[in-house]
Amino acid sequence: MPASLRVLLLQIRDNPRVCVEEHQSFAAYSGLRRDQIQVLNVFEEPAFEPRVVDDFAALFIGGASDSVLDHHDRPYRPACEALIRHCIQHDVPVFASCFGFQLAVQVLGGEILRDGENFEMGTLPIRLHEAAARDPLFRDVTDGFLAVSVHKDLAPDAPPGCESLAYTERCCHAFRVQGKPFWAFQFHPEVDRDTLVERLTAYKTQYTRDDQHLARIIDETQQTPGSNGLVQHFVERVLLPRMPAGSGLELTEHDQRSG
Repeated sequence: MPASLRVLLLQIRDNPRVCVEEHQSFAAYSGLRRDQIQVLNVFEEPAFEPRVVDDFAALFIGGASDSVLDHHDRPYRPACEALIRHCIQHDVPVFASCFGFQLAVQVLGGEILRDGENFEMGTLPIRLHEAAARDPLFRDVTDGFLAVSVHKDLAPDAPPGCESLAYTERCCHAFRVQGKPFWAFQFHPEVDRDTLVERLTAYKTQYTRDDQHLARIIDETQQTPGSNGLVQHFVERVLLPRMPAGSGLELTEHDQRSG
């Protein structure tokens, strides 16, 4: 184990501004410095070995601007699937968000459906299953907490071999692979209200009908501290206990996000 904690961020994005913002968001809410999170962008490096994660303490998987149902023939898809399987097999901790959630569902044999009309968008109340009270990430999160969620694809249930932790009336929103340090979230724990506004503006033609629709969605959004705290729970409660004594790791403050 290295003296300082390092995490690999798998990015499936080709918008340079959003790539930078996603990297900053994971750093901000994990409590880690940006230089502790190394980015592997699949558009720049579509072919990679799953052992690429072995030099890191964990894997973050971010979102994407496209549907996971349209990614089956993408050149980077086999490597991403192999990486997820490798992490599960070798107990590498994983924190997967949105697209990462949907990809994990498919890799694990679950079902992803598309709803391009009545999809979730904005900051939504997320309900907790009873299992969340025993989960290290969710155990002190309040039922009905708000989270950023923008997705046209959904998983009706957690995939086989997984425990469902959170949900809305429409779909599963969080699960953990049973017996493994692998968590996946349909919502975006790494995204806050301000970042949501930036992303909706960047992708407004994909998710909103017109400027008036965008303005209404933005007006209805709220802050999401309960959701955002999950990333640091992952670091503090899953990753830090795995660090060797005397590693010298120090968490940064959230207000260093713009630093």
